[in-house]
Formats: sequence, structure tokens, C-alpha cells
Amino acid sequence: MTAITSTASPTIEYRLGLRENWWQFALFTGITLLVGMTIGVERVALPPLAEHTFGVVSILYTVSFVAAFGAVKAVMNLVAGRLSDRLGRKLLLLIGWGFALPYALLIIFAQAWWWVVAANLFLGVNQGLTWSMSVTAKVDLVGPAGRGLAVGLDESAGYVGTGLGGLAAGLLVASYGLRPAPYLLALGVVAVGALVTFGPARETLPWARAEANRHTHTDQDATPGVGQLARYMSWHDRSMLAVCQAGMVNKFADSLVIGFFPLYFLHHGLSVANVGVLVGVYAWVWGLGQVPTGWLADRVGRRWPITAGTFLIGAGIAVIASGHALTVWYLGAIVMGAGMALAYPNLITAVADSAHPAWRGGALGVYRLWRDSGYALGPLVLGAIAALAGISAALWVGAALLGASTLVLVLFLRETQPDRRATAPPWQDHPEWVSGQAAAPPPPQATR
Repeated sequence: MTAITSTASPTIEYRLGLRENWWQFALFTGITLLVGMTIGVERVALPPLAEHTFGVVSILYTVSFVAAFGAVKAVMNLVAGRLSDRLGRKLLLLIGWGFALPYALLIIFAQAWWWVVAANLFLGVNQGLTWSMSVTAKVDLVGPAGRGLAVGLDESAGYVGTGLGGLAAGLLVASYGLRPAPYLLALGVVAVGALVTFGPARETLPWARAEANRHTHTDQDATPGVGQLARYMSWHDRSMLAVCQAGMVNKFADSLVIGFFPLYFLHHGLSVANVGVLVGVYAWVWGLGQVPTGWLADRVGRRWPITAGTFLIGAGIAVIASGHALTVWYLGAIVMGAGMALAYPNLITAVADSAHPAWRGGALGVYRLWRDSGYALGPLVLGAIAALAGISAALWVGAALLGASTLVLVLFLRETQPDRRATAPPWQDHPEWVSGQAAAPPPPQATR
């Protein structure tokens, strides 16, 4: 527990810690679960819609909705991270919920597949704003101690919600058809999320500012520009470069689950309901596993959970690509989920470890820009491969990319956990990389 008095409100004491802020933390965890349910609906219900309702048979055209979603979400992550350091987290959360309404309505009333692709532009804005802000709010509340557990709880809630949304969508499709039932569920989820955000959820930016006030490197309180921060995260700090590429390749893997797995399993004779369960298993292992893996990373560091997890994601894809039985596919989904549980939350935590609290939101935004660009590029690259050589070939390429990403992590990622890292974040030795200031000259030598 850390007590901090905010300079903006000198009479208010902001206490950092999960126990001290359990109610607000619980509210934002519930919000994250609802965010996950919103996107979980389309993971099962949308790919079959392309063929059965609109007659789309091109694999590349079918997965175009994922690319549209990812491109917008990646940009919105960057915008949201930057704006949230100035305007706060709650306002952007509310705006994000508003963008989910046209998403669901466009799909319900769609007359052509391009309506669905356009709907996913709105979903990208929704997810970029809501998910970014919900996790940033939790990091604000908890502070440095227990950060891994906090992010693990956040991501766990989100992907448990994704699994629940996918399962519910599969059951609704089996009972009521591909439209409108799954998207009416999405509208209900969005309404609940907006009400919780507008009502009891509090703005958490004062906690981040209060933490920044006690930071030992007070000369870094100025927020870097977007370009400056992007250069730092993408080049100057090689550990962050390794983290960013791992996040992007992880989304290549997840785009397989969203756009390719349903088609792959349907072509092998599974029902939509069974596909929903299979995709749900992956999401639930991922979601529930992030609580113990976040706790683990607070005790052993971030480097090896991230590296091992990235390797396991690729191994799980290879298992699914090599098998033709339901039990093998379940095994692959479980291995993929376990890998995501190890890597995914701790990639976010590594960024939060390395950033100054004054520009943490912006740093997370740059990372999420990299990460969710995998949603934009993955379907295009893997879709082209699937169109030329089949979905199985796309799965094998995805597995190979995860293996290459693992090698990059081994070579460049250094431990970021504050109690275990061997060196300080590079911006402390090179303040000009994030503030435009030159590094401080060494103290003058004493003269005799």
C-alpha cells in the first residue's frame, strides 16, 4: 500500500494498491469483461455469415472484416493512449461504448458484405478506446507493486468475456439463426457497459499523476510527442522493440482464431455450436490463465513468461494444423490459450514497467498500435496464403512466425520487472529520447 497526495488536489490522498482500490478495480474488471463479450460475439457468428448470407466464398474477402477492425483499432490505441494522459480514461471509455452501437446495427441490417466490413471499423474504435482505457485505469489504481497480477486480472476478465460472448453467440445462432440474435446480445452488453462507466466508475488519471509526482526522475514529467515516443518504443529501447513485435505476431495468431479457425473447422464438419465451444476453450484458458501468470511474473519477472508463452502459441497452432480429430484440436486450443496466458498480459506489464507514469498511457498506446497492427496485416498476409495454398498452409506460416518472434525475444528482451532488472530503462540514461532534453553532463571534477 502506497499513500500519495496529489498536487492537483492537495487535500485528497490517493492510495495505490489492489486492496486499497478494490471496488473501483472490480468495476473496471467488470467493464473489461463486457468489452470482451462485445467482440466475442463476432468470433463465432460472423465468418459463417459471409458464405451463408452474402455468398462470399473468397477466404481473403471473408477475413477482410478482421483487417478493417485491426487497422482502426491499432490507430485508436495510439490516439487513446495519447489523449488519455490529458483528458482522462473515463471520457474515452464512454466515447468507445458509443461507437459499438452502429457496429451492431449495421450488421443486423446489412444488405451486402461491405456493410459488415464497415461495421468493423466502428468495432475497431470501440475496442481501441474501451479496452485500452480499462486496462490503463487498473494500472493507475494499483501502482508498481502487483502490476503483473493487476494486468493478469484485467486480461483474464476480457478473454473470459470473449469466450462467453463466443459461446453465447454459437448457441444463439444454433437456435435463432445468424442474425439478429447475436447482435442484439451485443447491444445489451454495450448498454450495461456504458451505464457502469457513466455511473460508479471513477476517473483514475489522478492516481497516475500522483504516482508520477513521487517518481525519482521528475525531469521526465513532460509528455513526449507521439513521434518521439514511437521512435523510443520502436527503436531506442530494444526490449520494447522485442515486446512490440511479439505483440504484433500474437495478433497474427489471434486473427487465425477469429477469421480462419471457424472456416477451417466448419470445412472439417463441425457445427457452429461446436466451433463456438472450441474457440471458447482457447479464450477461457487464455483468460483464466492470466491471473496465475500475472502473479507468476511478479515473482519471476516478465522475460521468460513472455518468451515461453510466445513459443507455446506457435506450438498450439502447429498441433491444430497437424491434426484431424476433435481431441487434437482441443489440445491445440489449450496449448495456444496457455501460451497467450503467459505472454499477453506480461507484454502489457513490461511496457508499464518501463514507462514513466506521466507518459505511460502514450507508451501503452504505441505498443497497442504495434500489437493490433497484427489484426490488420495478419488477415491480409495469411488470407493471401490461404487463397493460394489453403487454410492449412496459412496455419503453418502462422506457427513459423511465432517461432521467429520467440527468437527475437530471446535475443533482445531484457528483464523489466523493477525488482529484478539489471539496468534502468534507457530513457533514464538518455532523457533526450523522450523529452528533447540533452543528457545531463557529468559532475565537474574536484580540483586540488
